[in-house]
Amino acid sequence: MQFTHEHREIQNTLKRFIDAEINPHVDAWEEAEMFPAHEVFKKMGQLGLLGLTKPEAYGGAGLDYSYGLAMAETLGHIDCGGVPMAIGVQTDMCTPALARFGSDELRREFLAPAIAGDQVGCIGVSEPGAGSDVAGIKSVARRDGDDYVISGQKMWITNSLQADWMCMLVNTGEGPVHKNKSLVMVPLRDGPRGRLTQGIEVARKIKKIGMNSSDTGLLYFDEVRVPQRNRIGAEGQGFIYQMQQFQEERLWAAASCLQSLDNCLSATIGWAQERRLFGGTLADQQWVQFKLAEMKTELESLRALTYRACELYVQGQDVTELASMAKLKAGRLNRLIPDGCLQFWGGMGFTWENKVSRLYRDGRLGSIGGGADEVMLGILAKTLGIAKRPQA
Repeated sequence: MQFTHEHREIQNTLKRFIDAEINPHVDAWEEAEMFPAHEVFKKMGQLGLLGLTKPEAYGGAGLDYSYGLAMAETLGHIDCGGVPMAIGVQTDMCTPALARFGSDELRREFLAPAIAGDQVGCIGVSEPGAGSDVAGIKSVARRDGDDYVISGQKMWITNSLQADWMCMLVNTGEGPVHKNKSLVMVPLRDGPRGRLTQGIEVARKIKKIGMNSSDTGLLYFDEVRVPQRNRIGAEGQGFIYQMQQFQEERLWAAASCLQSLDNCLSATIGWAQERRLFGGTLADQQWVQFKLAEMKTELESLRALTYRACELYVQGQDVTELASMAKLKAGRLNRLIPDGCLQFWGGMGFTWENKVSRLYRDGRLGSIGGGADEVMLGILAKTLGIAKRPQA
C-alpha cells in the first residue's frame, strides 16, 4: 500500500491541527483525567477529519479505508494515548456498523452529527462480567410495543462521561449467544451535553494507570426506553455486525501505534547520543545499538503487516486473520518498545512527565482493549484450523 499525495495532505492537515490544538494542552488534560471532547471533535469535524471513510450523504468524504488508516497513524503524533483513543472510538469503533447497516433515519440522527463533531459517541460492548467474551454480555433489551426497554451495565466505556449516544450491544432474544444480540443506538442525554436520559446512571469514572486524558466509565441502564427503530440492521445480527466492526477497530489499533512507537525510538536514540557515561555516550554501547535496531525492525514489520491488511480490506476482502495478527503484534510492541526504551533512559525514564514513561503506561492497554492478546490468538487458532469453532 502506498500513500498518495491526497493521503499525505490529510496527514499534514491533521498534524498541524495536533500541533496547534492538542499537544499544547495534553499535560493539563492528563492531569484533569479528561479532555474537552466536544470542543476538539467540533474543530476536527470542521476540517472534515471525522468522516473520511463515511458516506458523503451524511457529511463524510466517502474515501476508502486507507485514508482512515493514514489518519490513525498520524494520531500517533499526539503526546499521549488517551486523546487518540477517544478520536478512534468516534471514527472507527462506534460508527462503522451504523454507517454500513443503519437506516437512513438513524444515520441522519446519529452519524451525521458525529461526523460534524456536534455529538460524541461511544461503543457499549464490555460489561463487568464480559470484556473479551463478547458473547457473554448480559444486558437485555426486551420488546414493549414499538420500543425496547434496556437494562444492564456497560463498563470500560471510552468517552462515556461526555458521550451523547452509545452504539450498544444487547441481548434481544433467547436463542444461541451468537444469534440473539442486536446493536441499538441509545441516546445517553436529552441533547448535546444535556442531562442523562431517564434510567441511565454514570456509576463512576474509572481511574486508570494510563490513558488518563480519556474518560472511562461504568454505566447502569435501568428500564431505559428506546424506539425499536434505533436498532441497527436486522434483529439478532448484532454479534456479526460487531465482529465486522472489530476489523476496523483492530486495524486502527495497529495503525495508531506506528507513529507513537517511532517517536519513542527517535527520542531514545537522541537521548542515547547525548547521555555521557563510561567515557563515551550511551549510544556507543553495542548492546544499545543492537537493541534499538531490533526494536525498529519489529516496528517496521508491524507497519508492513498493517498496510497489507488495509490494502486487502480496501479490496473488499475479509481481513479478520490479518487484522487480528496486527492487533496482537501492536499490543506486544506497545509493551516491548516503551519498556526497552525506558530502560535506556534510566532514572529519567522512571519520572512521570517523561514521554516514554507515558507511552509505557498508555501502551499497556493495547494488549487488553479491543480484544485481549489471548482472544487474538484464539481467533488465529481458529483461522489456522487448529482450534474448534464454538457451536452456533
